[in-house]
Amino acid sequence: MRHKVLGEQLAQVDNPDPFAPPVWRSPVHRTPEPVIWIVQLVRLLLRVVVFVLRHPYLDLAAGTVVLVWRTGGWPAVVGLAAAAGSTLGAWRWRFPASFWLCVGGPVRNRWRWWFYRRRWQAVLTIARLVPLYRGRLLVPVLGAVDASRYADRVNVTLVSGQSPDDFADRAEKLAHGFRAYLCRVRTSVPGTVVLELVRRDALAEPIPALPISPHPDLRVLPVGRCEDGTPWLLKLHGTHLLVAGATGAGKGSILWSAVRAMLPLMAAGLVQVWACEPKLMELAFGRSLFDRYGRYAADPADIAALLEEAVADMQARAARFAGRQRDHTPTTEHPFTVVLVDEVAFLTAYQADRKLKDRTLAALATLTTQGRAVGYCVVAALQDPRKEVMNIRNLFPDKIALRLDEPAQVDLVLGDGARDRGARCDEISSTPQIGAGVGFVRLEANPDPVRVRAAYVSDHDIHAMTGTYTNSGAGPSATASGEAA
Repeated sequence: MRHKVLGEQLAQVDNPDPFAPPVWRSPVHRTPEPVIWIVQLVRLLLRVVVFVLRHPYLDLAAGTVVLVWRTGGWPAVVGLAAAAGSTLGAWRWRFPASFWLCVGGPVRNRWRWWFYRRRWQAVLTIARLVPLYRGRLLVPVLGAVDASRYADRVNVTLVSGQSPDDFADRAEKLAHGFRAYLCRVRTSVPGTVVLELVRRDALAEPIPALPISPHPDLRVLPVGRCEDGTPWLLKLHGTHLLVAGATGAGKGSILWSAVRAMLPLMAAGLVQVWACEPKLMELAFGRSLFDRYGRYAADPADIAALLEEAVADMQARAARFAGRQRDHTPTTEHPFTVVLVDEVAFLTAYQADRKLKDRTLAALATLTTQGRAVGYCVVAALQDPRKEVMNIRNLFPDKIALRLDEPAQVDLVLGDGARDRGARCDEISSTPQIGAGVGFVRLEANPDPVRVRAAYVSDHDIHAMTGTYTNSGAGPSATASGEAA
């Protein structure tokens, strides 16, 4: 008869069944309790030392409070707190930018990091983003958090074998888990991703027309607001822009915001705007601006002639620049020329005259392939982005997609995979107060779409702009009146 064997003596498990195979386990060794206390004490001391070394400003503040308390007691500590609060308040009131850079931003980032740290493992585990390897749970590492008033950018180090698609497929779960309205996954350096978690919608309300800057830059024209609350800066110099959106999506807001931002340069003779509008309902409202600082055409035949004239001027300028310069700098002799084409689909696909259609398409193709280097920019707006309607859409480096009718149209405008990366243009509200001017931008240098909203330039704003900048002698000095408008 077998004796009962304990695991502390031998590594065989007792089993009353005499025919069962033996089951072995590792022997158990009892660690003396004093050794456990010593190890835990050493760990605690190490953590305290690391905390002190990693938080020098907190150490300085704590040391100052202790010193003041030792010398003056609690009244001195209260006085110190009041003086510190008053100083921070005055700093925030007098120099808000430096206060946010040195105090407000780091505090908010740390607070949001702590918020995610408390929920990190639970949310990722439930979302099935914590793989099991050799009996261990491998949790992606939470990195730095860059927080704004509206959104957080959370840096995440992936577990070996994971990809950004793993997080993109579970973006909705992450958004709900972290109490955010929306979660987008942005690619970063290999092995890391950035989670954009939107806490508040900065684009929920219409944006009024922006003030006119006295010194605009054609590479950073303010036309609206981004999802994180920062200004939306539109680049026109050195690129071409395609704007796609359904009826009432807000294409006119983008066109007029760009024109409004360029007004001082137009008045100075550094920018010309050649406007083409077959429907006579959008750009015609400010026709006097284009008649004075550029050209305007509405009839399809006149539009084709205008575009061909733009091609001839562009090629003549290229012949003058050949062998002398490779980049264009706007001057009064060679101004930057913006060709605005509204409802371009009618000109390239829907009009009945085939010859005019071919002439228009050929001129647009020439301008978009050869115009960037010599100071020509084509800004085209359309409703239907299909290839058979606009077969040169790939010649536009930068693209904006407003509200669209079908999910498949998103990738047609912004490129393959744009909708999977968060550009849900088909879900934008058709209510003007909510969705007009809201869209996604995909730039040539950045494949990730960014949600934006264009400022609304009202009829009154357009009348004020035309009245100010078409008066005799209007120029850069009239910027103050434009701002008041």
